[in-house]
Amino acid sequence: MVMTHYMELLSLDQPYNLILYMVIPVGLTELLVAMEFFTMYRMDSGKNAGFKAVSKFVGIVLGVYFTALVIYFLAKIYPSIKWRGYADVIAIYSYLIGVIPLLGIALLELNLIYKNASEKAKLKLHFCLLIFFLIVAHVAMIFGMVDPTITGYKAENGAMDMPMNMPADMPMHDHHKMMQNMSDDNSTNMHMHH
Repeated sequence: MVMTHYMELLSLDQPYNLILYMVIPVGLTELLVAMEFFTMYRMDSGKNAGFKAVSKFVGIVLGVYFTALVIYFLAKIYPSIKWRGYADVIAIYSYLIGVIPLLGIALLELNLIYKNASEKAKLKLHFCLLIFFLIVAHVAMIFGMVDPTITGYKAENGAMDMPMNMPADMPMHDHHKMMQNMSDDNSTNMHMHH
């Protein structure tokens, strides 16, 4: 099966890419959403300080982390992409757009934007940014899981695309290597017996 670059990125170098690009950002965002609900739920009690502190810290870490990830992606991976149909484009761009809300949250928590707004207005913006990120992250996931051939991408257009279709090629190389090692072992074993 042909994969979108999004899936390819997550599937290469298992499980690290999956953790770095997906588990950490989405997990932390979900943690923030949970914190947000707890804070809303206990608006009146004095127990919010702890939640708020954790939420602030996570928000900053998440924004900075994801921004660094996107910069790395744009510098290292983006230039080598040969698009595989529009699902591929939508998946990657939706993922990259996620930097806007997450950086927004970090800037909000660092008090660099929306400085003079009321607590309530800040909370509302924070919530909207979180929802915005979760939506684009899920759009990226959904389109990322589409087989690009469905959206009209033709995998068989010669050698041009070969270097990018790494996962398709890799098992073959590994397989050959394995077979070769096995036959090498056998031949060394044979020599041993002689």
